[in-house]
Amino acid sequence: AMPYPFTSLLLLLLVVPLSQAANQSPLPLGSLPAVPTLPLLQALQTRAPGSPGWQVGPVSGQPLRYMLDLYRRAADREGRPRRSRSLDTNTVRLVQARSHGGQPWAGRWYLQALTYHTEGHPEVEHLLRATVVYLPSLSLAHGHLLCALELVMAGEAPRMLLSPTARPRHGWAEVDVTPYLVLGNSSVGSLALQHVCVRAGRAGGHNAPVAPGHPFLLLYLNDTQAGLAPPAAEPHRHRRDTGTLAHDLPNYLREQGGEKSDCSLRPFPVSFAQLGWDHWIIAPHRYNPRYCKGTCPHLLRYDYHAPNHAVVQNFVHQLVDANVPRPSCVPYRYSPISVLMIERDGAILYKEYENMIAESCTCR
Repeated sequence: AMPYPFTSLLLLLLVVPLSQAANQSPLPLGSLPAVPTLPLLQALQTRAPGSPGWQVGPVSGQPLRYMLDLYRRAADREGRPRRSRSLDTNTVRLVQARSHGGQPWAGRWYLQALTYHTEGHPEVEHLLRATVVYLPSLSLAHGHLLCALELVMAGEAPRMLLSPTARPRHGWAEVDVTPYLVLGNSSVGSLALQHVCVRAGRAGGHNAPVAPGHPFLLLYLNDTQAGLAPPAAEPHRHRRDTGTLAHDLPNYLREQGGEKSDCSLRPFPVSFAQLGWDHWIIAPHRYNPRYCKGTCPHLLRYDYHAPNHAVVQNFVHQLVDANVPRPSCVPYRYSPISVLMIERDGAILYKEYENMIAESCTCR
């Protein structure tokens, strides 16, 4: 069978309710063009699987739970970043460790050498901060497991014990390792640690060897590429837009008795499952960029925030020359969207894309 054209897919998504769309089979990646038309899909296409043979296994365990918790604190269900978030950056990457060495258990002691590779990421991502997150204590059937981290220097010795700088949530400890990944103006390509644990408990108690989850590295990055705003720009924009009548123009028009044909926001839901991307995009499950449609009124009131040019153009259309088009209904205010995804190398990435959801409409 011939693959569906991308435009037909998007029209289908406009007509089929999301509850039905979610139950349909995902389209094969080959049915998508090289460059999708929606801005977010264009940005995500560069991170999508390079070929149908590229697959990511099911991601689970402590790293996924930690990043999902981070995502839910930073964004709502539709992916809009929360104003109260405290990431101070637009990109967070979780890098998992590669373990090496023989049997980690020796009696009551657990020793595991770990290496984190940080090279190969885009140059536009500037490292702001790096931390290693681990569980300092793990409950067992008889007693508990106490763990710490040691920094492995060149030549395997000496080792330096790393002290936690924060305890984020749910028993996690966080260690700042930024100085060990940044030398001058350049970044180091890898970080070597040793995960050290000791089994403590009541005399005579017996615990089967339980391997603690590997600590993971968090890279807090400022992505400066087009479409991602500097972190400092976010609070200013919210303060500027708060309280304006154009914050939600469709509600205002309904309150004023506006017709359905008036300029307003319309839904445009796109399901990542329908695109066949749900195996590597963790959250959100769907993207609703929305769009503006409708007729601009003859009298452009101040609450439309229309520019003077649009007001003049409207008068020219009505009083001078009907061939001059009326102003167009277009988005006035946008909000960003946060996406949690799996990368090709198995890292988990949180990224905020600027100006991806239309929030209100105007005429210009």
